Amino acid sequence: MRFGEESREFIRFLEEWMEGLKPLVLKHVIPSPRETAVISVDMINGFCHEGPLASPRVKEIIPDIVGLFKEAHKLGIQDFVLIQDTHSQDTPEFEAFPPHATQSSRESETIPELSALSFSDLFTVIPKNSLHPAIGTSFDEWLGQHQDVQTFIVVGNCTDLCVYNLALYLRLRANAFRLKDHQILLPGHCVQTYHLSVGDAKGMGALPHEGDFLNALFLYHMALNGIRVFSAISA
Repeated sequence: MRFGEESREFIRFLEEWMEGLKPLVLKHVIPSPRETAVISVDMINGFCHEGPLASPRVKEIIPDIVGLFKEAHKLGIQDFVLIQDTHSQDTPEFEAFPPHATQSSRESETIPELSALSFSDLFTVIPKNSLHPAIGTSFDEWLGQHQDVQTFIVVGNCTDLCVYNLALYLRLRANAFRLKDHQILLPGHCVQTYHLSVGDAKGMGALPHEGDFLNALFLYHMALNGIRVFSAISA
């Protein structure tokens, strides 16, 4: 299969779409602080600071995420959910990705930049053993206990993996249950994915992963499904 001019035209469109994303002022879109939650996925040491899957691209979004947490808290938001890889030693996921973030390891711990926040006692940490936020986790239970929450701000990594699964799950769940007031907000400056070039991937016997392209493509696909994607979110 060879991609033709239509594919190249779409890639040009995708570049323009990314460049055209607008910033969002948080206080202008949240109905009220008690109806809003910040949901972070996989901001753990194993993707930021140490281990085989730690990525400098992901590490770079830490200041923006910490800043968003602080601004959200200043606005009165009290619900912060951290959904995080905490893998069993025998998870089949290790057939696709190198072993990472196993139970009780430093890699599975919340990054210290978030743990050090003065309001970290508000955090609800939900461990997961797959890319999905709700399969085999307590996330659905949390959602059931917080039915007043209608606005979800999604941050973390990786854009095309766990962020995508989280944001799509929230959107599709709202669609299925006709939760018309639900909105999922995704600030582009607070999500990222890793990069593995074709050359490096061949040398490792792995599949390549073009970080910039896949980050943009999956942001677009989330927008295509009704998730509100912005370049950034400020107070």
